[in-house]
Amino acid sequence: MPPEAVSIAVLYPELLGTYGDGGNAVVLAQRLRWRGIGAEVFEVGAGEAAPTSCDLYLMGGGEDGPQALAARELSESRVLHTAVDGGAVVFGVCAGIQVLGHEFANSDGSPHPGLGLLDCRTVRGSGRRAVGELLVEPALDGLPVLTGYENHGAVTHLGPAARPLGRVVAGVGNGTGDSTEGAVSGRILATYLHGPALARNPALADLLLSWVVGDLAPLDDAEVEDLRRERIGAVRRRRQRGRA
Repeated sequence: MPPEAVSIAVLYPELLGTYGDGGNAVVLAQRLRWRGIGAEVFEVGAGEAAPTSCDLYLMGGGEDGPQALAARELSESRVLHTAVDGGAVVFGVCAGIQVLGHEFANSDGSPHPGLGLLDCRTVRGSGRRAVGELLVEPALDGLPVLTGYENHGAVTHLGPAARPLGRVVAGVGNGTGDSTEGAVSGRILATYLHGPALARNPALADLLLSWVVGDLAPLDDAEVEDLRRERIGAVRRRRQRGRA
């Protein structure tokens, strides 16, 4: 039986909310309510004590300084470590994937310790910043092509204990030259997809929710699918023109 209500924590939206990733919480909560399952969304500000008992934790994108501050607070409190040990689901976007890993780059390129919850390390990229539409062929069963927008200058290397979310069809993704994008380990899933990612990819939202509540009844996502087809088609046409 699904729980009466799913608790969703949005971590440090004033630090990790630069790109509208807080919308992911809105999507998750609404998709639960449409199915008759309650949802409680908690926004945890910097300096506030975060609960360790939530079902799902969200981390969004942010600039270098705020990202480092978020990492320090989470490292000191070990809130996410406790929550993950208790079976919580974590979804990280952009700065989120970097903070969840072993280390990421400060603004000067020096390494900053991450939380070590994902087996990945992020360094500063040497090429052009990755900005634009991102299409990903997912490696997880049951997901369609993922669509979003990336904006980062980092390169994220996965270790053996993490697997990629998928393979880049268009865009940069993790930036390692092997076409990988994102990282998945247990109930932790992280990506460079903005959009917000779960608004553009309702199947990904449902995957995360299924890790909390089990099988979900289908919803009518016809309007979202129209938007997805438009965005995916536009990106693929642009790529074809570039090859002509």
